[in-house]
Amino acid sequence: MPGDNGNTRRFGARGELLVAIQFALMLGFVLLPVWHPGLGADAMDASGGWRSWLAAPFAVVALILGGFGSVHIRDYLTPLPYPVDHSQLVQHGVYAIVRHPLYASLLFAGAAWTLYHLSLSHLLGLAVAFAFFNYKAGKEEAWLTQRHPEYADYARRVKKLIPWVY
Repeated sequence: MPGDNGNTRRFGARGELLVAIQFALMLGFVLLPVWHPGLGADAMDASGGWRSWLAAPFAVVALILGGFGSVHIRDYLTPLPYPVDHSQLVQHGVYAIVRHPLYASLLFAGAAWTLYHLSLSHLLGLAVAFAFFNYKAGKEEAWLTQRHPEYADYARRVKKLIPWVY
C-alpha cells in the first residue's frame, strides 16, 4: 500500500468500518417510515406549502456545502476518513466556515427531509446521524492533526459541523 513504508495496515485502520456504518445509516434514514403522530393525512396535505418553505433553506445549504465541499477537496477526496498521502489542508471556500462540509451537507439534507415530512422518526434518525458524524469527524481530525500540525489552529477557528454554530 503506498505511503505505509511496506507495513500492511489492518482492515479498519483507515476508517473502513466507519464508511460502512455511514452507508448503513444513510440507507436506514431513507427507509425509515414517516411518523408524525397527531397529524392526519388531511393536515399533512394542507401544510405542504409552508413545509416546503421550511425545508427549502436546509436543502439549499446542503447542496451548497456538498457541492463546494467536493470541489474544494476534489484532489484529496476519498470515501475513507483517513487522509490520502498527498493531502494538503484545505481552509478556503466552504472549509473556511465549516471543517466538515460533506458531513454537514448530509445532516442539512436530513434536516430538510425531516422538516418537510414533520417526521419524528426522521428527527431521531437525524440525531443518531449527528452523533455518528461528530464521532467520525473526531477520528478524522485526529488523523488530520497528525498529518497537518496546523490543523489544531484551524479547528480552533472554524466550527466542526454546523457553520458558525458547532
